[in-house]
Amino acid sequence: MVTAEYSAHHLQVLEGLEAVRKRPGMYIGSNGSPGLMHCLWEIIDNSVDEAVGGNGTRIDVILHADGSVEVHDRGRGIPVDIEPRTGLTGVEVVYTKLHAGGKFGGGSYAASGGLHGVGASVVNALSERLDVEVDRGGKTYAMSFHRGEPGNFKDSGEKRPDAPFSPFEKSSELRVAGKAPRGVTGTRVRYWADRQIFTKDAAFQLAELENRARQTAFLVPGLEIVVRDDRASTGSATESPTSATESVEVSYRYDGGIAEFVDYLAVDAPITDTWRIQGTGTFKETVPVLQANGHMTSQEVERECRVDLAMRWGTGYETVTRSFVNIIATPKGGTHQQGFEQELLKVLRAQVEQNARRLKVGNDKVEKDDVLAGLTAVLTVEVPEPQFEGQTKEVLGTPAVRQVVAQVLRKELGARFTSTKRDDKNQASQLLDKVVAEMKARVSARAHKETQRRKNALESSSLPAKLVDCRSSDVSRSELFIVEGDSALGTARRARDSEIQALLPIRGKILNVQRASIGDMLSNAECASIIQVIGAGSGRTFDISAARYGKIILMSDADVDGAHIRTLLLTLFFRYMRPLIEEGRVFAAVPPLHRVIVMNPGSKPNETIYTYSEQELHALLAKLRKANKRWHEPIQRYKGLGEMDADQLANTTMDRGGRLLRRVRMEDAEAAGRVFELLMGNEVAPRREFIIDSSDQLSRESIDA
Repeated sequence: MVTAEYSAHHLQVLEGLEAVRKRPGMYIGSNGSPGLMHCLWEIIDNSVDEAVGGNGTRIDVILHADGSVEVHDRGRGIPVDIEPRTGLTGVEVVYTKLHAGGKFGGGSYAASGGLHGVGASVVNALSERLDVEVDRGGKTYAMSFHRGEPGNFKDSGEKRPDAPFSPFEKSSELRVAGKAPRGVTGTRVRYWADRQIFTKDAAFQLAELENRARQTAFLVPGLEIVVRDDRASTGSATESPTSATESVEVSYRYDGGIAEFVDYLAVDAPITDTWRIQGTGTFKETVPVLQANGHMTSQEVERECRVDLAMRWGTGYETVTRSFVNIIATPKGGTHQQGFEQELLKVLRAQVEQNARRLKVGNDKVEKDDVLAGLTAVLTVEVPEPQFEGQTKEVLGTPAVRQVVAQVLRKELGARFTSTKRDDKNQASQLLDKVVAEMKARVSARAHKETQRRKNALESSSLPAKLVDCRSSDVSRSELFIVEGDSALGTARRARDSEIQALLPIRGKILNVQRASIGDMLSNAECASIIQVIGAGSGRTFDISAARYGKIILMSDADVDGAHIRTLLLTLFFRYMRPLIEEGRVFAAVPPLHRVIVMNPGSKPNETIYTYSEQELHALLAKLRKANKRWHEPIQRYKGLGEMDADQLANTTMDRGGRLLRRVRMEDAEAAGRVFELLMGNEVAPRREFIIDSSDQLSRESIDA
């Protein structure tokens, strides 16, 4: 049972934590899944801070089947002795006192992610039950909390959050639960989130947890993070594991640090190697310091800021940057990222001006977008007591960090550009060529946009001759079919609705733009025609509001070559016209594979049924046999769109009333980029391995030869 009264001993503690329970969004952002995950990050980050300080090389995160989560580290263990000012053990201070911890004075942690001293106590306040065990000094100490109040649970068998709870009356007790092996230290925290606080659909997201674990393993070389999801055994996992009966366990450890992180994030072909830039800088700031008598006094202190940066440029135009402060991600940037971007622009702008004659720059100036195009970078800074904007730590606010990052980048990147090594000189030259090419493309696109008005289909005289356009200029209704081959074009021309459906034939397989440069793509006739017909530009200058058609439909044959052509087209859209995919305006037509003519008795006309897969055909034939119906033999198998007549193509593939379309979606751009690089990129070996590993899944009968 749960007691409704607070004991006087802990009344003051609970008053502090009650503020957290009343306004959880102030501390964790929301009371949905993001807030639930933020609580988990707070506990994990405490363990990571121990590992960063050289204490422990492994952290286990376990999602239990009962909805609880456990974090186990091999650090020094939370102090178990009495804190003199409060008279409480270190464990109770950490988990019940707001703004209490070992990260204020800099004695225990030189630079840590947790600095407000509210992380563990906030998680405790928002948990129905929290159990902590500490291995220290040859003993295992344990303490339990119910919604922030320390006490004892009367467990019978498995630990449960609804077990009878008795709060401590006069004084708290940190009990000795057993012996710890000699030399073993660490902390285990297991908690059940309070469903009075969090919404019913709030759940731990395994994919998000794995991404965070992987990211942290990159940032702390040598640290192993193991994530185990036991929810699979009960089917309660929000993601669908590969097995319905076994736990899912993954382990992350990277010894290469952020340089390996950059290589993981980058998906395009490299122009430069991954450049590693490191340095330190000092600054002074006035901060309140807690004195021995308990008073806060302002004092000027000197801080040291360590900067570690890894970056590389690739052939693409997408920018991927990740910034961190003391291992904590700052997705909304802050002063460290501002200093990086501003100084990067200054250095490269100066280099372009020095080489203006060779690069044929003219009077145009390089802008930030030109420099960031194709850049993949990971920036980390270590700062004692950084100033974050709020407990969620999404933005760094320490002003002096901007200048420190700029100084380190100016010195190290300048040395890279003035290096006499042949490899460095070649890479620097290629980088400047890319930056200037991006600048010229931006200037040309702006001039083109300013001088050329949008023309509708009837006014345009510069569209490709092979385009069979529609009469309507209403973008919301119009559709562009990209058709494989001239033979299919003839049939599609007769099958289309000429008011709203336009046709653009492509000959054979277009260029694989994942492996080609921008110049090669633009000089390819088929790629250039598609971009020109859609009319919204390409790459960073793509303007979806200028697109001439509401739907782009890829219509290729229902065979292996047709699938390959469709993949090549999707690669073009993903790399250079991605907003069309993001807004769900790209579709794949689904032409039928078979035509079955069912014979009806007497004068009743025969019935025509189309099927779209071998399984669907076999199911139909079984149904017809059961009904004692006959059909014409042989069953027609379409090997291409050109084999259909206009009526058949219209009814099955083009007519809005009866056709089947597959919308191309992209929920995770990063994952989609990795898939395109795997399928269409320069590395052939992974594709070969995929074919070999999956060969047993291929049926010989399905090979159309």
